[in-house]
Amino acid sequence: MSSGSSGYERELKELLQANPEALAKYAKSLPPSDRPLLESFRKAPFLVVRAAGSLGFDLVAMRSEFAFPLEVKASASDTIRFSAASGRAALQLEQHRKAVARVGLVILYAYRRVGRGHGEPWRLYAGGVGPSTGRYRILNRWLPPVEATKEGNGVLRWAAGMPLTRFLTIVAGLTEPAAGTPAP
Repeated sequence: MSSGSSGYERELKELLQANPEALAKYAKSLPPSDRPLLESFRKAPFLVVRAAGSLGFDLVAMRSEFAFPLEVKASASDTIRFSAASGRAALQLEQHRKAVARVGLVILYAYRRVGRGHGEPWRLYAGGVGPSTGRYRILNRWLPPVEATKEGNGVLRWAAGMPLTRFLTIVAGLTEPAAGTPAP
């Protein structure tokens, strides 16, 4: 895999855009029974734009039914604490929450676990409350939230996140009635 945070942003971008090479490489981290999930995703990929900037979103993923601003984090640790690095990530989380609340979107935090050679490396989390109606409400109900410490700082626990393939399955279920409704 690529190194550095921009490398992981590119990796996630290629996966969400259903780049065949990226999906094939990612499929190797999945059990054989889960690999068809990625194959079916090729039919309805996202358009993904890198939006990196000072306190901005890293990526924006769009389809006709959804638009998701994404913040990408990577770590070899099982936990990312937003109170680290002088609280910049905590300030960023608050600014992201305010920005998406104004327009009725859900911000996703994508956590890439680094340096572990087995299992699916990407996990997703909802960075805020999200809208109270529509598909976003349903999706937000299934996505684990960015947790908060007693002091109110954000925390990502890799084990608590939603695997990327599960997220893609839920999105497909919400947008393709023939695919059925996914179970929570």
